Amino acid sequence: MKTIINNAQVVLPDETVKTSVLIDGVTIAEIGPAIDVEADRVIDATGKWLIPGVVDDQVHFREPGLTHKEDWYHATRACAKGGVTSFLEMPNTIPNTISREALDEKLALASGRCLVNYGFYIGATPDNLAELQAVTRTPGIKIFIGSSTGNLLVDDQSVLEQIFAETKLPICAHCEDEATVRANAERYADATDVATHSLIRDHQAALIATKRSIDLALRHQHPFHVLHVSTAAEIEVIEQAGDLVTGEVCPHHLFFNVTDYDRLGSLVKMNPSVKHQEDNQALWQALIDGKLQVVATDHAPHTLEEKRKPFPECPSGLPAVENSLALMLNEVNQGRIDLRQVVHWMCSEPARIWHLRNKGEIRVGFDADLALIDMQDPHVIRNENQQTKCGWTPWDGSSLTGSVVRTWVLGEQVFQKENGVETFCTDHSRGKEILFDH
Repeated sequence: MKTIINNAQVVLPDETVKTSVLIDGVTIAEIGPAIDVEADRVIDATGKWLIPGVVDDQVHFREPGLTHKEDWYHATRACAKGGVTSFLEMPNTIPNTISREALDEKLALASGRCLVNYGFYIGATPDNLAELQAVTRTPGIKIFIGSSTGNLLVDDQSVLEQIFAETKLPICAHCEDEATVRANAERYADATDVATHSLIRDHQAALIATKRSIDLALRHQHPFHVLHVSTAAEIEVIEQAGDLVTGEVCPHHLFFNVTDYDRLGSLVKMNPSVKHQEDNQALWQALIDGKLQVVATDHAPHTLEEKRKPFPECPSGLPAVENSLALMLNEVNQGRIDLRQVVHWMCSEPARIWHLRNKGEIRVGFDADLALIDMQDPHVIRNENQQTKCGWTPWDGSSLTGSVVRTWVLGEQVFQKENGVETFCTDHSRGKEILFDH
């Protein structure tokens, strides 16, 4: 199957140029202004932008074990709609992904069930060092240095030292200091206002754990990625660590803060918690200045019934994977950032940091994972239009300009939006296991 995409503004690694792209099978075969081959399909993309498919390096798709909240079918349709062609999922499903056997079983289960490409982290526990040393089919190791479920909390310093010293894969972590969170929780034990969540999981909880993790990374010279940075104070610590340490921010920490509890209540209850407007501004600036490298979602859906439970019973987490790129495109239209920056943060940098093979760039020989963008498309995010199984979004009612109008996964068009009508172009699962060049 050959497809030619003509006349798009193509965001290439080193330039953006009006040109054409030839997809041959699953790969990008040619890039140039005058592609002269017989193609099965020719698309006129005049006035639109072609970017690499988004790589979301932090999601919770809930399968196996929690599929009443989300599953691969709904989540990967949400990905395709949002221009996300590859995802890396966290290990806190049921069972936890904490061994080679569990990882292999999860990969086998996902095979043939995902519309987009998939990879799964292995989770660290206090006693699975041998598994972390032996596993290969993974982007890296996830450590929960802070509250988690099951056996995934790793707070003991000697265990953390071993993991950083005696494993080879890149490490990422949820950085919130457990002792600080527990002490704050005791202080506010009788609170019923959901805004208290940001007092319990405060700035210090995040900063202490991030400093602790980066100290481990630097002493053991181990590549380390700070997930969902939420405070201005963490930025300087990450920057001072140099190239060994990278950091990312999520849409909810860019767009929401403590003032949004009045409007959205438990819908914006997150771990790490949303912080202050000053933190929003600092996180945006850190992205623009190159001090943070990645925008990812931490897509973590719960049902509305669960989210509407009273505080503190309401769970933390929100869905974002199908709206993250559109939210950033809207910021491009408002002049805050440019499209090349978005591609850097959401495509090329996560692919580089996690060593994804042939992903994250529009380059001859790379996988044909692509998103076609209409930067002028006005639309309103609505709960009833969400593909995620939980069926809601904290951005319900938001008016945006700029959206994905076509998505290709390994050369096959899987999603199209035309005249406001969204269509999934295939019912079979297109995504494949992501390969890593560690």
